[in-house]
Order: sequence, then C-alpha cells, then structure tokens
Amino acid sequence: MFSRLTRSQKVGALAVPVVALLATAGFAPLPFSVAQPGLTANVLGENKGEQVISISGAPVRETTGQLRMTTIEATSPDTRVDLPDVIDSWFSTDQAVMPRDSVYPSGDTVEEIEQYNRKQMKESQDEATRAALNHLNLEDEDIDVTLRLADVGGPSAGLLFSLGIVDKLNGDGSGGDLTGGRVVAGTGTIDEDGTVGPVGGVPLKTQAAKRDGATVFLVPKAECADANAELPKGLRLIPVTTLDGAVDALVSLEKGTGKVPTC
Repeated sequence: MFSRLTRSQKVGALAVPVVALLATAGFAPLPFSVAQPGLTANVLGENKGEQVISISGAPVRETTGQLRMTTIEATSPDTRVDLPDVIDSWFSTDQAVMPRDSVYPSGDTVEEIEQYNRKQMKESQDEATRAALNHLNLEDEDIDVTLRLADVGGPSAGLLFSLGIVDKLNGDGSGGDLTGGRVVAGTGTIDEDGTVGPVGGVPLKTQAAKRDGATVFLVPKAECADANAELPKGLRLIPVTTLDGAVDALVSLEKGTGKVPTC
C-alpha cells in the first residue's frame, strides 16, 4: 500500500549498492522513488468519515482494539530523484530509496498508474472478503461486505481487511475480540484461499505502526528479516503465512494459550 508524495515530502533506506550509485554520472536523474512511513488506518473503524468495513446480511459485533493497515508514501513516478537525494536518504532511518519499477509499473503515465493501483485495491478487497468468509464457512451470496479506504492503492491491506471482517463477524470465536483490545497493525496480500503474500516496504510500515500506537505487527513470514532489521522498540512481530494462522496467533495472544509464532 502506498500513496504519492510531493517532492518536498520525499524520504527512504537505501535499496541498491552505494558503489553502483556513485558510478552514476553526477546529478543525472536516477530510476528510483524515495519512500517514508505512510498513513495507517484502523479497518475496524472509520477513515475520512466513512466506515472502512460495512457488513449486511449477518449480525455484526461491536469491537474493541484496532486492526491498522499500514502504508508507505513514495515520490510520484514523474519526480526527479538525483544522487544527492539518494545520499541524504542513506543516513536516514525513516527513509528508503526503492527502484521506481518496484513501486510503480514501468512505462505507464501517472494516470494509468493510479488506475492500476485502484484496480489492485479492488481485487485485493474482493479476495479479502472471500478469504474471510471462507475462513468462517459462510456463503458470500448471503452476506454483503463493502470495503472503503480513500486515497490508498495496491493490494497489501488484504490480510488486515480479512482479519477485520472476521473480527466483526466472529471475534475470537468465543465472544471476545480478535485483537484482545490491543492496537494490532500489519501488512500482507491475501488470496481467496487465505494465503498471505509479501509486500515490500516492511521496515517503513513497522515505523508507521509504532508511531500510531501499535504493539503487535503481523508480517508475511518471508519478510521477517526485513522487519527485524529496523524494528521499533516495543513492537512485537508475528509472522504469518495464512489467514487461519494469523487468526490462531491473535487468539493465542489474546487468551495467553498456545504458542504465538515469532520472527
């Protein structure tokens, strides 16, 4: 998940060898975007005046705690990034320089990129809904789920959307909240079968999560090393590979039973 920054808001952690950068001619524009910790949003609540998750066709629980999806913010694809920008970011722990093609599809206009990101978000929301209802053994033709999250694109909120739906419909399965009243943040794509996938930008997302009060961060297991590299103090990592596993880990954490996985 990411949104675009103006030139004056740019940030990043170096993602390419310094030697390669220094070999680049002087102040020529470089094929990078500069990123920083972005917004987070509680999918159990409202964002910009709209309920993020709305459900009809089934009883909905009152929830406590928060499930916060996380983002990075990146310079726009047409922003010029020079060698001095990259060097500045090298010395900053809350900034990352990322290959532009890893943030934006190569060769597209700004308008096409925004359309692509909206399409990815919609597909992610559909997959997240099906994954959650499959996890709960519910039929999606009987339950209508609407997901709204303004000004955010991409697929990496999928896991948090699914967990939000599960919490609103079923909680921990025995009357309690899936969050245990905590502020839980995380990231990860999700497929209809509940498989959680990697997303990139995790060190920046953990910083955003800690900034906004999270004490627990759900991270795709494949990105544990990245998450640990600059992990904010007081933020507990829980690696996940599936929606079922994420729910089980949160229930174990809430009830103090079972083993909670760690990176």
